[in-house]
Amino acid sequence: MNVLVILIPVSLILGGIGLAAFIWTVRSDQYDDEAGNAARILLDDD
Repeated sequence: MNVLVILIPVSLILGGIGLAAFIWTVRSDQYDDEAGNAARILLDDD
C-alpha cells in the first residue's frame, strides 16, 4: 500500500508532462501540414 503513495503522484506528474508536451506541439503548429497529404496524393514520384 505504501507503493501507491509513490506511484500515483509519479504517474500524475508524468502524465502532466506528456500532456504539456502535446499541448506545446499543437500550439507550435507542428501538426499543420497545409500542402501535405492532399497534394501528395496527386504527385507522381516516378
